[in-house]
Amino acid sequence: MPDAADKPATQHGTISGSSQPIERKLATILSADVAEFSRLMSEDEEQTLRVFRGHKKVFEALVATHHGRVFNTAGDAILAEFASAVEAVRCATDVQSALRTRNDKFPPNRQVRFRIGINLGDVMLQGQDLLGDGVNLAARLQTAAEPGGICISGSVHDQIQNKLSLTFQSLGERSYKNIPQPVRTFAIAESEAGAVLPAPKPGSPLRKNAAIWAVAGIVIAAGVGYGAYALYEHGKLENTPAASAANQSASALPAPAAAPPAAMPIAAQPSTIAPAPPALTKAEASVTPAKKTSAPSESKPVAKSDAPAAAAAPETAKHPRVAARASQFDGTYSGQVCYGKTPKLPNRCYEAEGTVAGNKLTGNWPFKGREGDLTVTLSGDVTASGDVTILMHSERADGTRVNTINMTGTIRDGALFASGAFERGRPASVDWHRKP
Repeated sequence: MPDAADKPATQHGTISGSSQPIERKLATILSADVAEFSRLMSEDEEQTLRVFRGHKKVFEALVATHHGRVFNTAGDAILAEFASAVEAVRCATDVQSALRTRNDKFPPNRQVRFRIGINLGDVMLQGQDLLGDGVNLAARLQTAAEPGGICISGSVHDQIQNKLSLTFQSLGERSYKNIPQPVRTFAIAESEAGAVLPAPKPGSPLRKNAAIWAVAGIVIAAGVGYGAYALYEHGKLENTPAASAANQSASALPAPAAAPPAAMPIAAQPSTIAPAPPALTKAEASVTPAKKTSAPSESKPVAKSDAPAAAAAPETAKHPRVAARASQFDGTYSGQVCYGKTPKLPNRCYEAEGTVAGNKLTGNWPFKGREGDLTVTLSGDVTASGDVTILMHSERADGTRVNTINMTGTIRDGALFASGAFERGRPASVDWHRKP
C-alpha cells in the first residue's frame, strides 16, 4: 500500500457566517523548537543568536532537499510540511545529525539543540499557513522529545515502520495539553546511519507532570516539617517550670470520688490542672520514672535538659540512615569501558576504573585515540537507590575537549553498569565491579 501522505487530499467547506472557503488537506507536519532557548539567550544573546541562525539555514536547506516547505517560524520555532511521512522523518534524522556535528564545536551547556515532533493529520490552509489539530499535535509531540531527539505520532509510525530502517521506542499513549484524546507516541532511538538519538525512558512522565510531582513533594515535606515543629513546641510547653509545678499540684489533689481522672471528660477538668498522666509526651515518657506524681526532684531534669534532647532526636536519628544509604556503594570500581561499532569504526574496549564516595563518582585515566594521546575524565552522581548519571569527556594536552559521552545506569550488588552515547551517536558503555 502506498504511503497515505504521498497523496495529499484536499477538501473544501465554508466558515459559518462567511463565504470564505476552507481548504483542508492531509499533511505531515514537522515542528521543531530549541531546548532551553531562554537560558541560552540569558547567558549570551549574541552567540546564541549567531549559532541559531546558522542552524536554521541548515534546517531549511534540508527541508527543501526532502521536498518539504517551511510555512511558519516564530522566535526559535520552525514549522514545516511534507507530502510524505517518510521524507519528513528522513529530514528530521538528517537535521539532528547535521546539527550534532555543528554543536560539537561548543561545550555541552552552550549547544543549541532542537527537539522535533512529527504528526500526520488533517490541516486547514490559510494562505501559506497551516492550522488545526494536525499542526497543534506536532508541536505537542516536540515537547515530549529530548534535546536532540525526535518524537512521532502513531499515525506517522504506521506509515514509516516498514519503509525506514530505524529503531523506535514506544512511549505508550500520552495525553497532551488541549488534545482531547491520548496519542500513541514513539521516539526514534537510532537513525538509518546507526546514530543513537536521545530518547525518553518508556513510561517516563512528561516534564510538566514531573514538575507537578516535585511541587507536591515540596508541599508534603513542608507539612511534615510543620507537624514536627508543632510537636516540638508542644513538648517544650509541657516541660516549662510552670507546667511542672502544675503537675506537682495535680498530684497533691485528692482524686474525685465519682470517677478516676482518666475517665473525666476534658471539658470538665479544671483549667489550672495539667493533663493527666496518659497525655505524657514521648520525650517525658523516655526520661521520667514510672510515676510522674513522685517527688519534685524527678521532674526538674525533664524541664531543664531532656526536652531539647528529645526534640532533636528525630533529626539525629534521621541523618545516620541517609548517610548509610549514600555510602553503601562506596569503593573503587574497575572493568571495561566499551565504544560501540559504527559504519566507520569497530568495537573497542579497554580497562579503566572509578571511585564512588558518598553520592559522587569520579575517575581519570590516559587514553590513546585517533586524536592522539588524551586524558579521559569521568564525573557522575549516585542516588541513594543506586541510579547513576555519568558525564565522560576526553581532552588533549592543551585542554581542548574532543569528545563527550553522556550515560545513565545503576549500581547493584557491587556491579556498576551504565550505557549512553557520544554526541555524534556512537554508543558507549561501562561495565565495572567493586574491588574487594
